[in-house]
Amino acid sequence: MSEDSKFTEQYWRETLTPEQYHVCREKGTEAPFTGEYWDVFADGTYHCRGCGALLFESETKFDAGCGWPSFSAPADKGAIDEEFDSSHGMRRTEVVCHNCGSHLGHVFPDGPAPTGLRYCINSASIKLDK
Repeated sequence: MSEDSKFTEQYWRETLTPEQYHVCREKGTEAPFTGEYWDVFADGTYHCRGCGALLFESETKFDAGCGWPSFSAPADKGAIDEEFDSSHGMRRTEVVCHNCGSHLGHVFPDGPAPTGLRYCINSASIKLDK
């Protein structure tokens, strides 16, 4: 993660809405089927809500039926970091923005070919650039 000094607590509070802050900075989760992008399939690129880094491309977005935006691969392997998450009594792999450390969601091994991965991402942590 970048150690950029602009990512202060004040920056996060001024940049993000309360829901975005909860998801991105407190590792929260929006309710399924409620986020801005769960059912959007427009062409474009998805960027980190906190810092603007490119994270995902629309070509890899698919309907997983889970209620969150799902992608089969990040735009670049270096765009995200993976961390072990044992919260809520589960064993999962959390994904965070490599640039600013914002919580994005989780990755699961039940996605489509060719990767077999499903990046299950909170709409509150991404922004679509059409």
